[in-house]
Amino acid sequence: MYDFFCNGYGLTGGMGFMWLFWLLLFGAIIGLAVWAVTRLSRPASPSVSSAAPGGSGALAILKERYARGEITREEFESMRQDILD
Repeated sequence: MYDFFCNGYGLTGGMGFMWLFWLLLFGAIIGLAVWAVTRLSRPASPSVSSAAPGGSGALAILKERYARGEITREEFESMRQDILD
């Protein structure tokens, strides 16, 4: 008669440490997912995260928005004057 520890499913059986493999595998998958989410959620442009006090970072962001076509020339000039004043 087999009991729990001798039929291959317990700690002394043939697949006794298979639970450890699956635990490590799931831990690695979760760790990889967390790493990917944090990596992808960073700002794309270094000027956004390293904006210096005094408006130089804001001006860089404004120039990037104008270069991408998000704002018109008039909007750019108006916002630039606001930043520089």
